[in-house]
Amino acid sequence: MQLNLTKPIIFFDIESTGVNVGQDKIVEICLLKVFPDSKEEVRTYLVNPERHIPEEVTAIHGISDEDVKDKPSFKQLATELNNFIGNSDLAGYNSNKFDVPLLVEEFLKAGVDFDISNRKFIDVQNIFHKMEPRTLKAAYKFYCNEELINAHTAEADTRATYEILKAQLDRYDGVEFTDSKGEVTVPIVNDMKALQSFTKNQRWVDMVGHIVYNDNLQECFNFGKYKGKPVTEVFNLDFSYYSWMMNADFPMSTKKIITEIKLRGFNNK
Repeated sequence: MQLNLTKPIIFFDIESTGVNVGQDKIVEICLLKVFPDSKEEVRTYLVNPERHIPEEVTAIHGISDEDVKDKPSFKQLATELNNFIGNSDLAGYNSNKFDVPLLVEEFLKAGVDFDISNRKFIDVQNIFHKMEPRTLKAAYKFYCNEELINAHTAEADTRATYEILKAQLDRYDGVEFTDSKGEVTVPIVNDMKALQSFTKNQRWVDMVGHIVYNDNLQECFNFGKYKGKPVTEVFNLDFSYYSWMMNADFPMSTKKIITEIKLRGFNNK
Protein backbone atom coordinates (compact mmCIF):
# COMPACT_ATOMS: atom_id res chain seq x y z
CA MET A 1 0.00 0.00 0.00
CA GLN A 2 1.36 3.41 -0.98
CA LEU A 3 1.59 5.98 1.78
CA ASN A 4 -1.08 8.68 1.84
CA LEU A 5 1.14 11.76 2.09
CA THR A 6 0.39 15.46 2.07
CA LYS A 7 4.08 16.34 2.47
CA PRO A 8 7.35 14.40 2.32
CA ILE A 9 8.30 11.89 4.97
CA ILE A 10 11.85 10.81 5.70
CA PHE A 11 12.64 7.32 6.90
CA PHE A 12 16.02 7.39 8.58
CA ASP A 13 18.42 5.32 10.62
CA ILE A 14 21.43 6.31 12.67
CA GLU A 15 24.57 4.43 13.68
CA SER A 16 26.43 6.01 16.55
CA THR A 17 29.29 5.78 19.04
CA GLY A 18 26.86 4.46 21.67
CA VAL A 19 23.32 4.79 23.00
CA ASN A 20 23.63 7.78 25.33
CA VAL A 21 21.73 10.57 23.57
CA GLY A 22 23.38 13.28 25.64
CA GLN A 23 26.95 12.09 25.07
CA ASP A 24 27.24 9.89 21.99
CA LYS A 25 27.64 10.98 18.38
CA ILE A 26 26.40 9.96 14.95
CA VAL A 27 28.81 8.00 12.74
CA GLU A 28 26.40 7.18 9.90
CA ILE A 29 23.00 8.42 8.86
CA CYS A 30 20.78 7.28 6.01
CA LEU A 31 17.74 9.27 4.94
CA LEU A 32 15.11 7.97 2.53
CA LYS A 33 12.85 10.83 1.48
CA VAL A 34 9.46 9.79 0.11
CA PHE A 35 7.40 12.45 -1.67
CA PRO A 36 3.59 12.62 -2.01
CA ASP A 37 3.91 11.46 -5.63
CA SER A 38 5.86 8.36 -4.37
CA LYS A 39 9.17 9.62 -5.75
CA GLU A 40 12.09 8.60 -3.53
CA GLU A 41 15.45 10.15 -2.82
CA VAL A 42 18.15 8.49 -0.66
CA ARG A 43 21.19 10.04 0.96
CA THR A 44 23.71 8.22 3.17
CA TYR A 45 26.54 9.87 5.02
CA LEU A 46 29.47 8.58 7.04
CA VAL A 47 30.15 11.10 9.79
CA ASN A 48 33.32 11.81 11.75
CA PRO A 49 32.20 11.88 15.41
CA GLU A 50 35.49 13.54 16.37
CA ARG A 51 36.02 10.96 19.05
CA HIS A 52 36.97 7.31 19.37
CA ILE A 53 34.38 4.73 18.33
CA PRO A 54 34.53 1.97 20.99
CA GLU A 55 35.60 -1.41 19.64
CA GLU A 56 32.50 -3.11 21.05
CA VAL A 57 30.33 -0.65 19.10
CA THR A 58 32.33 -1.16 15.90
CA ALA A 59 31.68 -4.89 16.32
CA ILE A 60 27.95 -4.16 16.02
CA HIS A 61 27.74 -1.73 13.10
CA GLY A 62 31.14 -2.31 11.47
CA ILE A 63 32.19 1.36 11.39
CA SER A 64 35.66 2.10 12.78
CA ASP A 65 37.72 5.21 13.42
CA GLU A 66 39.60 4.49 10.18
CA ASP A 67 36.34 4.51 8.18
CA VAL A 68 35.38 8.02 9.30
CA LYS A 69 38.71 9.77 9.86
CA ASP A 70 38.45 11.71 6.57
CA LYS A 71 34.68 12.22 6.65
CA PRO A 72 32.94 15.49 7.55
CA SER A 73 31.71 16.11 11.07
CA PHE A 74 28.02 16.48 11.76
CA LYS A 75 28.53 20.23 12.22
CA GLN A 76 29.94 20.40 8.70
CA LEU A 77 26.95 18.46 7.34
CA ALA A 78 24.27 20.09 9.48
CA THR A 79 23.11 22.75 7.01
CA GLU A 80 22.97 20.28 4.10
CA LEU A 81 21.03 17.77 6.22
CA ASN A 82 18.63 20.40 7.51
CA ASN A 83 17.94 21.62 3.98
CA PHE A 84 17.36 18.08 2.71
CA ILE A 85 14.98 17.24 5.56
CA GLY A 86 13.10 20.51 5.13
CA ASN A 87 9.60 20.30 6.60
CA SER A 88 9.40 16.51 6.22
CA ASP A 89 7.84 14.25 8.79
CA LEU A 90 10.21 11.63 10.27
CA ALA A 91 9.90 7.86 10.58
CA GLY A 92 12.14 5.07 11.83
CA TYR A 93 12.44 1.94 13.92
CA ASN A 94 12.73 2.78 17.63
CA SER A 95 13.22 6.30 16.32
CA ASN A 96 11.15 8.12 18.94
CA LYS A 97 13.36 6.79 21.73
CA PHE A 98 16.75 7.10 20.07
CA ASP A 99 17.19 8.30 16.48
CA VAL A 100 15.06 11.43 16.70
CA PRO A 101 16.44 12.61 20.08
CA LEU A 102 20.03 12.02 18.93
CA LEU A 103 19.42 13.81 15.62
CA VAL A 104 17.93 16.82 17.42
CA GLU A 105 20.84 16.79 19.90
CA GLU A 106 23.37 16.82 17.07
CA PHE A 107 21.62 19.71 15.33
CA LEU A 108 21.54 21.74 18.54
CA LYS A 109 25.25 21.09 19.21
CA ALA A 110 25.95 22.22 15.64
CA GLY A 111 24.07 25.47 16.25
CA VAL A 112 21.12 24.57 14.01
CA ASP A 113 17.66 25.15 15.45
CA PHE A 114 15.98 22.02 14.08
CA ASP A 115 12.25 22.70 14.37
CA ILE A 116 10.21 19.72 15.58
CA SER A 117 6.99 21.55 16.42
CA ASN A 118 5.22 20.94 13.12
CA ARG A 119 6.49 17.45 12.31
CA LYS A 120 4.88 14.07 12.70
CA PHE A 121 7.02 11.25 14.11
CA ILE A 122 6.20 7.68 13.07
CA ASP A 123 7.88 4.90 15.06
CA VAL A 124 7.44 1.59 13.23
CA GLN A 125 8.67 -0.39 16.24
CA ASN A 126 5.82 0.99 18.36
CA ILE A 127 3.30 -0.18 15.76
CA PHE A 128 4.91 -3.63 15.83
CA HIS A 129 4.94 -3.88 19.62
CA LYS A 130 1.38 -2.61 20.07
CA MET A 131 -0.12 -4.73 17.32
CA GLU A 132 1.94 -7.82 18.20
CA PRO A 133 2.19 -7.55 22.01
CA ARG A 134 4.93 -9.56 23.73
CA THR A 135 2.78 -10.59 26.68
CA LEU A 136 2.28 -14.07 28.08
CA LYS A 137 -1.33 -13.99 26.85
CA ALA A 138 -0.19 -13.08 23.33
CA ALA A 139 2.53 -15.76 23.38
CA TYR A 140 0.01 -18.40 24.48
CA LYS A 141 -2.31 -17.43 21.64
CA PHE A 142 0.56 -17.44 19.12
CA TYR A 143 2.20 -20.73 20.11
CA CYS A 144 -0.72 -22.71 21.50
CA ASN A 145 -3.55 -21.14 19.46
CA GLU A 146 -5.69 -20.83 22.57
CA GLU A 147 -6.94 -17.99 24.72
CA LEU A 148 -5.34 -17.76 28.16
CA ILE A 149 -8.11 -18.00 30.75
CA ASN A 150 -7.52 -16.42 34.17
CA ALA A 151 -4.43 -14.56 33.02
CA HIS A 152 -2.41 -12.97 35.83
CA THR A 153 -3.28 -15.71 38.27
CA ALA A 154 -0.12 -17.51 39.29
CA GLU A 155 -1.31 -21.02 38.44
CA ALA A 156 -2.75 -20.11 35.03
CA ASP A 157 0.36 -18.17 34.04
CA THR A 158 2.66 -20.95 35.25
CA ARG A 159 0.76 -23.61 33.31
CA ALA A 160 0.70 -21.41 30.19
CA THR A 161 4.46 -20.87 30.35
CA TYR A 162 5.02 -24.64 30.49
CA GLU A 163 2.72 -25.21 27.50
CA ILE A 164 4.41 -22.40 25.52
CA LEU A 165 7.88 -23.91 25.97
CA LYS A 166 6.67 -27.30 24.73
CA ALA A 167 5.05 -25.60 21.72
CA GLN A 168 8.26 -23.66 21.02
CA LEU A 169 10.27 -26.89 20.98
CA ASP A 170 7.90 -28.22 18.33
CA ARG A 171 7.72 -25.03 16.30
CA TYR A 172 11.46 -24.35 16.16
CA ASP A 173 12.70 -27.92 15.85
CA GLY A 174 15.56 -27.75 13.34
CA VAL A 175 15.08 -24.01 12.72
CA GLU A 176 18.31 -22.05 12.23
CA PHE A 177 19.09 -18.84 14.12
CA THR A 178 21.65 -16.23 13.02
CA ASP A 179 23.15 -14.19 15.85
CA SER A 180 24.53 -10.65 15.73
CA LYS A 181 27.98 -11.97 14.71
CA GLY A 182 26.55 -13.89 11.76
CA GLU A 183 26.99 -17.29 13.41
CA VAL A 184 24.28 -19.79 12.50
CA THR A 185 23.06 -22.38 15.00
CA VAL A 186 19.99 -24.48 15.74
CA PRO A 187 19.50 -23.35 19.34
CA ILE A 188 15.99 -24.55 20.20
CA VAL A 189 16.53 -28.16 21.23
CA ASN A 190 15.03 -30.30 23.96
CA ASP A 191 17.98 -29.82 26.29
CA MET A 192 17.86 -27.54 29.34
CA LYS A 193 21.55 -26.59 29.21
CA ALA A 194 21.22 -25.50 25.59
CA LEU A 195 18.03 -23.56 26.31
CA GLN A 196 19.67 -21.77 29.22
CA SER A 197 22.57 -20.78 27.00
CA PHE A 198 20.19 -19.35 24.40
CA THR A 199 17.88 -17.50 26.79
CA LYS A 200 20.40 -16.11 29.26
CA ASN A 201 22.11 -12.81 28.57
CA GLN A 202 25.68 -14.05 28.45
CA ARG A 203 27.19 -10.59 29.04
CA TRP A 204 25.46 -10.00 32.37
CA VAL A 205 27.54 -10.70 35.47
CA ASP A 206 24.84 -9.86 38.01
CA MET A 207 21.15 -10.64 37.72
CA VAL A 208 20.03 -7.26 36.38
CA GLY A 209 22.83 -6.21 34.04
CA HIS A 210 24.44 -3.49 36.15
CA ILE A 211 27.74 -5.38 35.75
CA VAL A 212 28.61 -6.89 32.34
CA TYR A 213 31.51 -8.63 30.66
CA ASN A 214 33.41 -6.73 27.99
CA ASP A 215 35.06 -8.39 24.99
CA ASN A 216 38.04 -9.31 27.18
CA LEU A 217 35.74 -10.95 29.75
CA GLN A 218 36.43 -8.23 32.30
CA GLU A 219 33.58 -7.29 34.63
CA CYS A 220 32.60 -3.70 33.79
CA PHE A 221 30.04 -1.19 34.99
CA ASN A 222 27.02 -0.86 32.70
CA PHE A 223 25.69 2.40 34.13
CA GLY A 224 26.70 5.78 35.47
CA LYS A 225 29.89 7.79 35.16
CA TYR A 226 32.07 4.68 34.98
CA LYS A 227 30.04 2.87 32.34
CA GLY A 228 32.33 0.58 30.33
CA LYS A 229 35.13 0.75 32.89
CA PRO A 230 36.39 -2.44 34.59
CA VAL A 231 35.08 -2.74 38.15
CA THR A 232 38.51 -3.53 39.62
CA GLU A 233 40.06 -0.53 37.86
CA VAL A 234 37.38 1.79 39.22
CA PHE A 235 37.64 0.48 42.77
CA ASN A 236 41.43 0.92 42.66
CA LEU A 237 41.09 4.54 41.57
CA ASP A 238 37.90 5.52 43.41
CA PHE A 239 37.20 3.18 46.32
CA SER A 240 34.40 5.46 47.53
CA TYR A 241 32.36 4.24 44.55
CA TYR A 242 32.18 0.81 46.17
CA SER A 243 30.97 2.34 49.42
CA TRP A 244 28.40 4.41 47.55
CA MET A 245 27.02 1.33 45.77
CA MET A 246 26.85 -0.67 48.98
CA ASN A 247 24.81 2.09 50.65
CA ALA A 248 22.66 2.87 47.61
CA ASP A 249 19.48 1.14 46.46
CA PHE A 250 21.12 -1.57 44.36
CA PRO A 251 19.93 -5.22 44.46
CA MET A 252 21.61 -7.36 47.06
CA SER A 253 22.71 -9.71 44.29
CA THR A 254 24.62 -6.85 42.62
CA LYS A 255 26.22 -5.87 45.93
CA LYS A 256 27.28 -9.47 46.42
CA ILE A 257 28.94 -9.53 43.00
CA ILE A 258 30.88 -6.29 43.43
CA THR A 259 32.03 -7.44 46.88
CA GLU A 260 33.36 -10.66 45.38
CA ILE A 261 35.16 -8.66 42.67
CA LYS A 262 36.60 -6.27 45.26
CA LEU A 263 37.83 -9.11 47.48
CA ARG A 264 39.31 -10.95 44.51
CA GLY A 265 41.21 -7.82 43.51
CA PHE A 266 42.47 -7.37 47.07
CA ASN A 267 43.65 -10.98 47.29
CA ASN A 268 45.47 -10.68 43.96
CA LYS A 269 47.59 -7.77 45.21
